Formats: sequence, structure tokens, C-alpha cells
Amino acid sequence: MVENTIQATQAVVTLDVALPGIIWGWMITLNMWAKSIGTGVILVGAYLLYRYKKEETPNLRWMMPLLSFVALNVFLLFTLVDLHQPYRMINIFLYPHWTSAITVGAWMASLFTLLVTILMVIGAADAFPRLGGKKCKVTAMARNNSGFYEKIFPFVVFLAIPVTMYTAIIMAESSARELWQAPTEMMQMFLAALMAGSAALILSSGSWNKEARRDLSLILMFAVSASFFMYMGEYFFSFKSSEAEATLAYIHAGGEYSAEFWFGMILGFIIPFFLAASTVKNDNKTVLRFAAILTLAGLYLAKDVWLKIPQMLPLS
Repeated sequence: MVENTIQATQAVVTLDVALPGIIWGWMITLNMWAKSIGTGVILVGAYLLYRYKKEETPNLRWMMPLLSFVALNVFLLFTLVDLHQPYRMINIFLYPHWTSAITVGAWMASLFTLLVTILMVIGAADAFPRLGGKKCKVTAMARNNSGFYEKIFPFVVFLAIPVTMYTAIIMAESSARELWQAPTEMMQMFLAALMAGSAALILSSGSWNKEARRDLSLILMFAVSASFFMYMGEYFFSFKSSEAEATLAYIHAGGEYSAEFWFGMILGFIIPFFLAASTVKNDNKTVLRFAAILTLAGLYLAKDVWLKIPQMLPLS
């Protein structure tokens, strides 16, 4: 419905109309899930690189950026696919507005992906000397500048923190979404990165020593337990906001989202905690990998519910 037309600019002013149903669906869930993996493997991998020698974690230098590169490109792909007009994304780089969390996040994520790509090329060239052949200029340059890996890696770790948390700022800026509070969402994003990062690295830790796998178990235990208690705190004690209470009613009242939420909590948080705890003293690779797979699956379900239920509440 057109309210008026400004003749000087021919701009049309329309009345705001509520958008019914879920606007941010599975694509955004997959977006956040993949971003947690892409940033988490860097954060957890940084600790392992500092703690252990190359011989103790032989494939970490190239596997870590490879996992991050794949996950980040899934994240960026579904970000573009979800946009109604993806080509407008170029305006973020041509005409940036630095007061926008989307603009700042897009620049940081792009720079982060570029640096991860450089790490991946250098790490692969070091690990596989015959990669690309002797005449390949890219791999030859990467091998000759292998020390560059250590120089740029601190910047990659630094960028991983804001890249994994800036989505929480975007969610908190959404009007009338009281469940998405910036402080708690930022912490949940960080814990999700530790969960996904440790789980992804566990799946590639077969040739590592048992001390490294024990540390991954401890990181996974800490992340799933801290995240679980934060979810439970919001689930049981979000009574100060009437909208948060109404939003959580979609879980409290039973039904589809209640089943998905609790299934995600049991599958991705409770069971992995006890499975990982059982491998701290007894190095059981199979059990630890099973815990990692459950963590990744449960994290997706939990993120999916937490993203969708605030959108179910009518804004009027």
C-alpha cells in the first residue's frame, strides 16, 4: 500500500507489513554451523600448535586450514544464496558503511578466508613436497616461504574470534527478538566454535599422540557443558522478559520444537560429555570420534531451534 510519493526524488514510501512465518530458516542455521567449524578449528588448532611439536600432530598444519577453508566457503556460499539479490553484496566492499555489523563482518570474514587460504597452500606444500610438481610456481613459492605461516597465523587466530561472534550482534539488532541477547549469544557463538572445532579436529586426529586427543576431549567436555548450562539458564530463567517467555513457550509447550530442542541437547551436549570423559584416561579413538559426530549433529539441531522459535512469535 503506497502512503505517498515524494515528487522531488520519485521515492515511494510504503507502510511496513509484518512478514509472517520463518524468514531465517535452515540456510542461516547451516551458515552459523559451518562458521563455527571454520573458526573453531583455528582456535582449537592454535592451542595444539602451541602445545605440541609437529611430530606429535603430524597433519595439523595443513588439515586445520583445509577444514577451515571448506567450512568457511560453505558459510559464505549459503550467505550469498540466502540473499534475495546476491550481486548487491559487492556494494559492501565498494561502498562500505562501517557502522553496520554486516559490513564489518563481511570484511573480516573475507580477510579471514583469504589468510586461511594462504595457510592451506603453505601447509599443503610443506606436507606434500611433490604437490603441483617442480614447475608449479604457487607450490614452489609456498615451500620457499614456509616461515610466513608462523608470521600470519597470529592474525588468523585474532580474526577467528570476531568472525565467529559477529553474527550474534546482527541477531541482537533484530527488533522484537528478546531471546537473542547480545552478551549470551556472543558467548554461545564462541562455545559453539570450540565445540565444532574440537569435534572436527578429533575426526582427523587418528595419527596424533594420545595426549593431544586427551586435550581435545577436555576442550570438548568444557565447551558442551558450558554451552548446555547456558541454554538451561535461558530455558528455565528467562522470566524477566514477557517476549522471551512467550518465545520459549514453543519449547515448553511440547511439540515439534520441544522434541528437536531436547533431542539436540541430549545428542550433542549430554551424551558427548560422558563419551569424551570416558576417553580422557582410556584413549579410545572410536568412542571419541562418535562423540565428535554427535556433537556436530546436536549443535546443528540446537542452533536451528534457537534461530527459528523467536520468529514464530507475532510482532504485532
